[in-house]
Amino acid sequence: MLRALALPALLLACAGAWAADAAPVPHIVAVKAAHMLDVRGGAMVDQAVVLIADDRITAAGSKLAIPAGAQVIDLGDKTLLPGLIDMHTHLTGNPEDAGYASVAISVPRATLTGARNALRTLNAGFTTVRNVGAEGYADIGLRDAINAGDVPGPRISASGPALGITGGHCDDTMHAPEYKLQAEGVADGVDEVLKRTRQVIKYGADVIKICATGGVLSFGDDPRASQYTLEEMKAIVGEAHRLGRKVAAHAHGGDGIRLAVLAGVDSIEHGSYIDDEDIKLMKEHKTWLVPTLYLGDWLIENAEAIKLPKPLLEKARVVLPAARRNVAHAIQQGVPVALGTDAAVYPHGLNAREFAVYVKLGMTPLQAIRSGTVNASQLLGWSDRVGAIEAGKFADLIAVNGNPLKDITELERVQWVMKGGAVVR
Repeated sequence: MLRALALPALLLACAGAWAADAAPVPHIVAVKAAHMLDVRGGAMVDQAVVLIADDRITAAGSKLAIPAGAQVIDLGDKTLLPGLIDMHTHLTGNPEDAGYASVAISVPRATLTGARNALRTLNAGFTTVRNVGAEGYADIGLRDAINAGDVPGPRISASGPALGITGGHCDDTMHAPEYKLQAEGVADGVDEVLKRTRQVIKYGADVIKICATGGVLSFGDDPRASQYTLEEMKAIVGEAHRLGRKVAAHAHGGDGIRLAVLAGVDSIEHGSYIDDEDIKLMKEHKTWLVPTLYLGDWLIENAEAIKLPKPLLEKARVVLPAARRNVAHAIQQGVPVALGTDAAVYPHGLNAREFAVYVKLGMTPLQAIRSGTVNASQLLGWSDRVGAIEAGKFADLIAVNGNPLKDITELERVQWVMKGGAVVR
């Protein structure tokens, strides 16, 4: 009888031991570098060590003890920073697609273009992006493919089709009336915008993108003219927030910025004609500004090469220089800024050139770096995941040769990239 009882007990004990043996052991990596920037506190940490278990940071600091058996990555005299964040990209587009060239590009082709641009963006040190506008939900498909490990790329917060009015910046205004073409995100009136907001969320949108004013690279509209009404935008924002999504508003100026802020959007994209009233409102409502300024240099210089249509070039020559002046004033007045580039208006992979523009307009190098790290993660709502080299966050790291606090252009020459504990460059 005792033998009969002992055998099941022995089997249970063995099963427990086998289960314990089968428990996965975390892969420990230690990244060493001469320096590491604490983007939150602003200090440069010397003899830095970052400890990583699987895809997360477990500890970071100076001269940390490295566990026995850990894989050591020694970056020598390089400087570590958190992976960079771009809050305004269009991964599925290219600069040469502006104007009528876009007519020949199918959604499947744009999606494959996005896969290529995602890798370029990641290799440039941007381990997280917010993609604000893609037809056919191409950016959502790209996001899912990256998350599944099918293709390499940054973490993506994706919007799917941008919402806009009939004939506005987010509509198709290139075709003659007989084609009866309309962009996928077009919705007019409170009932329609409410339904469209729910629809894009249904199909996977992380964030809602709306067009509150006209734009530069669109035909027949004025960047200073508002498009959605206050009531329409309130309906969008209210529903998006109720369903746990933030709202990014393309808005250059006029009353469009003010209406969007009063409607409760989370960020103003571009802000080219931002004025003192807009600045006051944005500070009161804690609304983020996402400037996209380096594109002004590249687009004007390369307009002929990419065959930019003349009406769009004429708008660009007026709007883009004004944006530099007005955003500089907004920066000086303390509007909260998160870095965005509008990559696709210029080539993907050059995203980090945006930092130097912010410094030229009055930011310190540390403030500029924060715009593309901790600030951007806060606007995303991902402060617990990305934006700083801290325990518990994803092991998204980059390394540069010099000190970006002394030369911000070091960020344009990223030497090494890690995403989620895996070296990708």
